[in-house]
Amino acid sequence: MPDASTPTHYWYPSGSDDAATARERGVAVLQAFRLYRAAEAAMRRRTRDSMSMGENELLVLRYLIKAQGQGRLVGPTELSRYLGISTASTTALIDRLQKSGHVVRQAHPSDRRSVHVVATPKSDDEVRATLGRMHERMIAAVDDMTADEARAVIDCLGRLQQAVDEVDAHEPEAAVERPSTAGDGE
Repeated sequence: MPDASTPTHYWYPSGSDDAATARERGVAVLQAFRLYRAAEAAMRRRTRDSMSMGENELLVLRYLIKAQGQGRLVGPTELSRYLGISTASTTALIDRLQKSGHVVRQAHPSDRRSVHVVATPKSDDEVRATLGRMHERMIAAVDDMTADEARAVIDCLGRLQQAVDEVDAHEPEAAVERPSTAGDGE
């Protein structure tokens, strides 16, 4: 049975309750990121519910609005690649968004055989109304950071992104040894 005075973390067992150790600081940072991701996931779920959309529909709208802001045309094939879904699923998704008035299909200006998908002004307004206040609160939460604090957070997030980007779903991870605790049956 683990010592009750020793903090335990599922993935990162601790041998010390000293928050000053590098390991404990790292675990605390990862825990803070997990809590943030959980809060963000809950916010996205509430947003999808309020807009009566699924995850992919909302992702498509955000992608299309961003592309329009960049002056880019987006076709169904690009959306399929972005979402990692089949072209048939993408067609059904675009059909749903078109039926709800969130997107329109338009003839491609230079290739008459193809179409591109455009978010409607209604979608842009709805996304801004739904997410605008949240983005303002997020900016307010970080706009008083010093340059050094911002650099530290950006660097940390970059390293975490690199760590998770290196995970290959087709390659099994090397077995990670967990420290055993006397009497825990292992």
